[in-house]
Amino acid sequence: MPSIKAALSKPFAKLIAKRINKWASQPVETQEKVFQNLIKEAKNTVFGKDHKFNTITSYEDFKALVPIRDYEALRPYVERVVKGEENILWKGKPIYFAKTSGTTSGAKYIPITKESMPTHVEAARNAILMYIHETGNAKFVDGKMIFLQGSPVLEEKHGIKLGRLSGIVAHYVPKYLQKNRMPSLETNCIEDWETKVNAIVEETVNEDMSIISGIPSWVQMYFEKLIEKKGQKVGEIFKNFNLFIFGGVNYEPYRAKFENLIGRKVDSIELYPASEGFFAFQDKQDQKGMLLQLNSGIFYEFIKAEDFFEDHPKRITIKDVELGVNYVMLISTTAGLWAYNIGDTVEFTSKEPYRVIVSGRIKHFISAFGEHVIGKEVEQALKEAIANTAVTVNEFTVAPQINPPEGLPYHEWFIEFENEPTDELTFIEKLENSLQKQNSYYFDLIEGKVLRPLVISKVKKDGFQSYMKSIGKLGGQNKIPRLSNDRKIAEGLNDLKLTK
Repeated sequence: MPSIKAALSKPFAKLIAKRINKWASQPVETQEKVFQNLIKEAKNTVFGKDHKFNTITSYEDFKALVPIRDYEALRPYVERVVKGEENILWKGKPIYFAKTSGTTSGAKYIPITKESMPTHVEAARNAILMYIHETGNAKFVDGKMIFLQGSPVLEEKHGIKLGRLSGIVAHYVPKYLQKNRMPSLETNCIEDWETKVNAIVEETVNEDMSIISGIPSWVQMYFEKLIEKKGQKVGEIFKNFNLFIFGGVNYEPYRAKFENLIGRKVDSIELYPASEGFFAFQDKQDQKGMLLQLNSGIFYEFIKAEDFFEDHPKRITIKDVELGVNYVMLISTTAGLWAYNIGDTVEFTSKEPYRVIVSGRIKHFISAFGEHVIGKEVEQALKEAIANTAVTVNEFTVAPQINPPEGLPYHEWFIEFENEPTDELTFIEKLENSLQKQNSYYFDLIEGKVLRPLVISKVKKDGFQSYMKSIGKLGGQNKIPRLSNDRKIAEGLNDLKLTK
């Protein structure tokens, strides 16, 4: 017999689905409203005055007056906000800073305002409600839920609280979910990731977990420790576990491993959250891509990734995007980010409604020889290579080997296998064929004997975790880049390779 909470969730889910479908079916008009509201609300800020917002009436005006910026370019404004000044990027002061450890910029302070904060919370809630509306499955709301996240302990800077985004969001779990939510506040506040995961295992192992959420690589660590403790698959330990919610990385490279750890298939919902905004979530189980959040105080622009490093790349809105093209995504938001490059690349899988997949990072690619291989391509190659085999992969990353001791340069794949291929040559051949099929530049370089086929370096069990620990990035929202254009990560993994 379903509980009152489960019963009530269905009509509420239907109402939310109706609202979402309304703006999703009027995408251009919805974005135009968001755009006009952003300009109006920010015209009296320092940024608005510096960029003549009072003269902006159209997107063409905006493009002419507001250049593309990344965090470094926006830093002079952000520093004034951090010092406690008001009305700099957005009216008033932010209510939080999401503090992230930038790989190139040191610590970044991403503002979150009273206007932008609710959109983070609503999008996460709506993702679950759309799942309930589509599947009719609501019984999981009666079970326990775990969100593997950063510590909710917040610092303060000039009267503004700061912490990791997942820690900030932890303060906004709705009251009706509070008693279902795990782990305890005390455990959630543990900073050391390994200690925290061990404590989470102790707290949850005898509970009725129905939803588990987090970045796949860190959930995997939790699952492995559960199995170690109980000697059973996760699906046996938690008989009512039937929904996995994830974000941050593509799930496909982990899927086979997860199904093995769980012992059965479970439904999953993909999210696309970031400190800068909650951009998209999977709204349909049978559709590829995530519904772009067009009504969340975020105005989107796109630049073809192949043109991005030109002097004046063409900026477009959703009205002019094409399917299957790799775009750099720019955002302007109610948190005061303007024509801001978050560093992600996306591809549209649908325009009715607008759905995207994250194809990679504009800085995470390999083009040491002009091949411009991106994250989506290496993930697709791995997916094809392990299809219909017993091979499972825990983690991987790819780097160029420009100066090998002998022979031609190549791409080096660092892979931590759970189950190794029985025929490694065939496995490499499948990877290689997929990459060459997807990327004509890479094909030409192999064909022209500039590069030789890829080489696999096997990484020891838990090697990637050891590497992340060694650089102080174990757990939380940290994840290993799928590929890099240099050997920095490769050097860190060299000592963790299995000897042949």
